[in-house]
This record gives sequence, structure tokens and C-alpha cells, in this order.
Amino acid sequence: MPRRPTCHRLFSLLPLTFALVAAAPAAPPNYGARLERFAYPWPVKIMPLTVVGEVAEMAYMDVVPERPNGRTVVLLHGKNFCGATWEATARPLVDAGYRVVIPDQLGFCKSSKPRAAQYSFEGLASNTDKLLKSLGIAHATVVGHSMGGMLAMRYAIMFPAAVDRLVLVNPLGLRDRSEDGLPYTDVDTLWAGERRTSAASIKAYQLDNYYHGQRRPTYDRWVAMQAGMYAGAGRDQVALAQAKTAEMIKTQPVAHELYRIKAPTTIIIGTLDKTAFGRAQMPASLRGFLQAIPQIAPEAARKIPRAKLVKMEGLGHSPQVEDAGRFNRTLMGVLNEATGS
Repeated sequence: MPRRPTCHRLFSLLPLTFALVAAAPAAPPNYGARLERFAYPWPVKIMPLTVVGEVAEMAYMDVVPERPNGRTVVLLHGKNFCGATWEATARPLVDAGYRVVIPDQLGFCKSSKPRAAQYSFEGLASNTDKLLKSLGIAHATVVGHSMGGMLAMRYAIMFPAAVDRLVLVNPLGLRDRSEDGLPYTDVDTLWAGERRTSAASIKAYQLDNYYHGQRRPTYDRWVAMQAGMYAGAGRDQVALAQAKTAEMIKTQPVAHELYRIKAPTTIIIGTLDKTAFGRAQMPASLRGFLQAIPQIAPEAARKIPRAKLVKMEGLGHSPQVEDAGRFNRTLMGVLNEATGS
């Protein structure tokens, strides 16, 4: 007859059991494919759109200050970010009298993700222009982060009269990655990869690429926000939109048209940013030669007629998240310089 474990042995296993339970990652909250259950800092409004015959909605926040200074700032989010990520940037802008418009682009966050959508930067820029016109805004300072910086450049090229000043924060699109050897990856392959997205994979990617290995608990909210879109029944819908927009970044470079940007431009770079779009799809033999944003930004700045490069030493891909106070002082300095105040 086999021996029964003694009480002593059972109790000795308890610490290990509790340790394993504590170490198990908590499942991300199910926020919904459109972040229906994730709270934004200001009321979310909707602009209706039609996409390939399908009714769609573009979500946005329009924050009007109590004492307006007559100027507007538009904040454009990156691919792995949402309008809510701009909260710490928007508050001091509103306090300083700026009207702040923060869209969620079609296919992202609280906006629709139409299955039939064929995403393009020109289409996203056109939607943004429609939104601003519907709000009676004829011109604004446009601030774009990461993929939002790529969109901001396309917007400035398409609608030059609408852009008072352009601020690019660690933008993608400063170099055509095809010239570095990045091969084409079809949407189905990208989609399969996006289906494997988890809170753990998001956290690991951001820690390595965005925050140079320096983790802070405050970053977890943004991991949960992104992972929460994948947590429910809309997971496949979210993954498809992310795959299509990844292909958009690869196939629609703006790097060859930097000379067409007429607005005064400031490129703000966190010097520790390791982001190099497409690294995972690069052949292993070329991956080590792929330069991150801080390495390619100086050359890109020289190609934009009225550009200035501002380096934020010791910060990574998301300086507005990593050190909001320092970033806000930098951004406010750029805006004050523009107005001569």
C-alpha cells in the first residue's frame, strides 16, 4: 500500500503552491474590441463614417479649455497606443488654454474596426481632416507619436494649410525599411502573428523596445488597455485590424516625401528608443544592421525643410509616458517658441 503524505509534507508544499499561484499572470480584463469598458479621461464623441458600404464610427475626445487661447493641438496616437495615452500631455495643454482634439483612428481603440477596411495613411489623414472640419477647426498644431507621427507627416503633406506646426515624437516612417532589406509580409501571416498577442507579449515588447528594460508599475495600465481588446469575442477583429495597419506601415512609406513637409517641424526623440519597425520580419542576417529611430532621425530632419531635432536623453520610445513632466516642458517650449511667448 502506498504511503500517504504526512501533514508535515503537505504543509511543506503550501509555500510552493502559493508561490506558483502568485507567479501566474492574471488574465487581462476584457475591455471589448472597441474598449467599451475602458474609461477615457474625457467624454468620447463619435463621427460617423462609411467604409466600403459599411457604417463605421471614429471616436475622439474634444477638450475645450475654460480660458481659450485661440489655438488648437491635435494629438495622434501610435499603433500600440490610444487616445487615452495622451492624458498626461493633454491636461497641461488644456490648462494653458489650448483646445485639444484626440482622435482614435479607424481600426484602433474605441473606433470601429470594419472587416472590409483597406487602411491607408491617406485615408486616415482624410478622416482626421473631416473630423477637424466638422468641429470648425481650420488649422492646428499636429502632434504625432510613433505611427501617429507617420500619419502626421502624411496629413501635413496632404493638408499643408491646416498645419500651423508639426511635432513628431519618435515617429515611424523616417526611413523606408524596404531599403534596409525588410521583406513584404502578407496580411494573413501578420494576422496569424497578431492572434498570438497576449498581455505577456505586449509587456515584454514594450519593456525592451519602449522603456529600455526599465519597468514601472504605471506602464501596466497601457499594457492592460491594449491586451484588453484581445481578451474577448472581438479578438479576431482586433488582430485583423492590427495586421492590416502593420502592412500599411510597411507598404506606404513617407520617407521619400519628407521634402514636401512645409510646416515648421520639431522632431522629439527619446535617445534610448530601440524601436525599428519590422525587426521581427527581417532576415536574421540583416537584423543587426537595422537602425532604430534615434539613429535615423538626424538624417531625416535634414530632409525636412524647416525641421529641428530635439533629443530627450535617457528616455525611450514614449517620453510622454515615461517622464510626462519633462516631456510636457519640452512640448510647451516648442509651442511657446512658435507663438513667440
